Amino acid sequence: MIISQETLDNFSISYPLEKLAPLERILFLDIETTGFTAKSSYLYLIGCAYHQAGKWRTIQWLAEDYGQESAILKAFFEFAGSYKYLIHFNGNNFDLPFIEQKCRQLSLNHSFKELKGFDLYKRISPYKYFLKLPNCKQKTLERFLGINREDAFSGGELIGTYHEYVKSPNEYAQKALFLHNADDLRGMLEILPLLAYYDLLNGSPRAKKVQANSYRDVNGNRRKELIITLIPPTPLPKPVAASASGCYFRGEENSASLKVPIYEEELKYFYSNYRDYYYLPEEDMALHKSVAGFVDKAHRIQASASTCYTRKFSSYLPQWEILFEPFFKRDYKSRELFFELTDEMKKNREAFTAYSNHVLTMIASSY
Repeated sequence: MIISQETLDNFSISYPLEKLAPLERILFLDIETTGFTAKSSYLYLIGCAYHQAGKWRTIQWLAEDYGQESAILKAFFEFAGSYKYLIHFNGNNFDLPFIEQKCRQLSLNHSFKELKGFDLYKRISPYKYFLKLPNCKQKTLERFLGINREDAFSGGELIGTYHEYVKSPNEYAQKALFLHNADDLRGMLEILPLLAYYDLLNGSPRAKKVQANSYRDVNGNRRKELIITLIPPTPLPKPVAASASGCYFRGEENSASLKVPIYEEELKYFYSNYRDYYYLPEEDMALHKSVAGFVDKAHRIQASASTCYTRKFSSYLPQWEILFEPFFKRDYKSRELFFELTDEMKKNREAFTAYSNHVLTMIASSY
């Protein structure tokens, strides 16, 4: 077994990793294997990155032959015993199951039950289309952030290199094996700023300013929109823009904005207990029986679910699930929901913070 240890000098992470856990308790993990299943392939390299004395460092264990799998696993778990949090990239689907299966295969009593896992892939992948990425491979994320690798090989290409190394150990092959894994570890650290988009869409960016704006659309019609200036929970590493359902979002570093259409029209509020109401066809509205009971029977009928409403002309904002009540609709069967933009609402900054998160969730889920 060969152990390689390095210090990443002049290296820093722009993402506040302390939000997840204390730096000294975090261990990054990446492995190299000769195949996808532990039963029919070998685990030949385990690499970790960790923070110590104000610097990021790496440690790697390389099996010099196929019989050293147990040795590198024992060395890794002994080292990992000082840590509480394990960060990896798609490790839930590959690295962790592979190691656990390999331990069972080799009759080693090791597991990850004492470590709290954190999968970067799982955090970032739901938003790949929001970020207009073709996929969520680690190298794709690195390119998105403008990160250039020193390593020129893929994990698959190095399988043959390892087999040749076992037959005929040489410095060139050893360096290539270590380098690929080291770049994967460094890449994991460097893509951490992408978690800012997870924070943006799950951490309720704060509404800093809210204002209404009037404009004319392409057909010359007068329209109104609400512009919400936001403060992202974490600085965004790259500008991002997205839109859906007439709403537009743009974010860059420490600032972002949302544009949401304001609808000025007459909408309907539907009462749920329609059996307690009469519908007045001539007025096109429903009244509670305690009041409508005095209306001539010729001018009233029993309300149904679709006719039990009152109408109101006002300014409205869209919502895609019931966030604010009372909620309004254009018709009973309409799936579009709205709430009134009241004077009280205009002064409620916390409400607009919640609404911003609601709109962002809608936009992200539409991709």
